[in-house]
Amino acid sequence: MSAGTFAPRPGAAPVSRMILAQTALETRMLLRNGEQLLLTVIIPALLLVLFSAVDIVDTGAGKPVDFLAPGVLALAVMSTAFTGQAIATGFDRRYGVLKRLGASPLPRWALMAAKTLSVLVTEVLQIALLTVIALALGWSPQGNPLSVAALVLLGTAAFSGLGLLMAGTLKAEATLAAANLVFLLLLVGGGVIVPLDKFPDSVRSVLELLPISALSDGLREVLRHGAALPWGDAAVLAAWAVLGLGAAARLFRWE
Repeated sequence: MSAGTFAPRPGAAPVSRMILAQTALETRMLLRNGEQLLLTVIIPALLLVLFSAVDIVDTGAGKPVDFLAPGVLALAVMSTAFTGQAIATGFDRRYGVLKRLGASPLPRWALMAAKTLSVLVTEVLQIALLTVIALALGWSPQGNPLSVAALVLLGTAAFSGLGLLMAGTLKAEATLAAANLVFLLLLVGGGVIVPLDKFPDSVRSVLELLPISALSDGLREVLRHGAALPWGDAAVLAAWAVLGLGAAARLFRWE
């Protein structure tokens, strides 16, 4: 046995391993939070079942679930990437968690990467559950899965940027109130449950530029009508992603 076999080798773990460990931690914390589960899983599922089974809103020709399922998938992305992430990150910032993690060997960019990966893992679980429910209700999805994945990734980037911007600039209590308020407003006016053509033309032209409207309409074009990637909706989501992530990178405060 050579000398130094048991010599310690201090040093930080590889960044990739730290990101995966932090991602697993963030995901477990999210899934253990009852309030977040209500927001990200239970509410979208209930809306899908309720409005598919009861003729409350006129969704046009065809089965209601064919209109509602893409919108609810968009709502699930928003609830996790924007509302859930904004609230969780805001309170992490308030309690000094971000400050302490920022002083650890985990780089700050890697922490944000772990939070983003946690959001994507949660979204995969949400989409799988909501898809099973929608199929049980008679949903017949069309289109290319790659186009769906591209829209979901663009929507995730857009909503994550806005969520991090809110969490990094407002107080935690203000973030909690504002994130839930925005969630409710976009649920009503984002084409999730109520078709945008039910709104006046002047209002609809503004609503169509919202990220939730672009994601809902884009997913609906692909999954309901079998269209290719809707470039107009993708461009709106990409613009929101650039604006949101850019502003968050400049204005985010860690303390």
